Amino acid sequence: MTHSPKTWFITGASSGFGAAFAAHALERGHNVVATARTVAKLADLAATAPDRVLALALDVDRADAAEAAVAKAVARFGRIDVLVNNAGFAVVGAIEETSDAELRAIMDTNFFGAMAVTRAALPTLRAQRSGAVVNISSLGGQTSFAGFGAYSASKFALEGASEALALEMAPFGVKVLIVEPGAFRTNLVGAAMREMPEIAAYRAVVGPTRGFSRAMNQTQDGDPRKAAVAIEQALDAETTPLRLQLGTDAVDAVRAHAEALLTDLKAWAPVAVATRFDPA
Repeated sequence: MTHSPKTWFITGASSGFGAAFAAHALERGHNVVATARTVAKLADLAATAPDRVLALALDVDRADAAEAAVAKAVARFGRIDVLVNNAGFAVVGAIEETSDAELRAIMDTNFFGAMAVTRAALPTLRAQRSGAVVNISSLGGQTSFAGFGAYSASKFALEGASEALALEMAPFGVKVLIVEPGAFRTNLVGAAMREMPEIAAYRAVVGPTRGFSRAMNQTQDGDPRKAAVAIEQALDAETTPLRLQLGTDAVDAVRAHAEALLTDLKAWAPVAVATRFDPA
């Protein structure tokens, strides 16, 4: 398949999904703006294709940092075709175990950070009348589990904003894709996982989630490089889906959640529609 090179702008590109997406884009002949909080961690990637990689320090939590990074990207490559909001981390702990500071921290990075980078890139994307915003959510952006409330809250917020953004960008020819991976071999449940202090009362309900998270590190079924291929396939499709689940676990979990939602909707529809005003 022949294609003209595109410019991918990737947050959290120093490891995990971000590194895999960058490697994939370079392999496909694209330009990559690779960003991370620590720019030194991008040195090896930049060395693989110095003419096609722009490595930038970007902490998505820092005010105005995104505008500066986007300006440098456009100055270097002239455009942004695929913005990948991938920077993020996970928290495991019951809601009561999760402090206000921790809850705000995960919202700052996973939601507000992604929104800041998106807003910074939108004027460029609108002016081009082409491109795509790819927001890396999770199967936890559709359904949640005991112990993952804070993480899911950040991803639910990201998905809500993304759904509106897709409608807002459609007239400008810009696609929005929400990606919902299951368990992939990234650092999400390793270095990028924060464990909350335990309250004994929750051991039975949240303990299994903590144990599962620790045990699955680097044994996950999903291959991040294959995720990159799937994302590009979805972006290249004539009709790009709003949501793309990745992995059997994600497909199964999202399907079960949707079916449960429809079951409740059907069972409670008579009660729901009986709430209207009666005619005078």
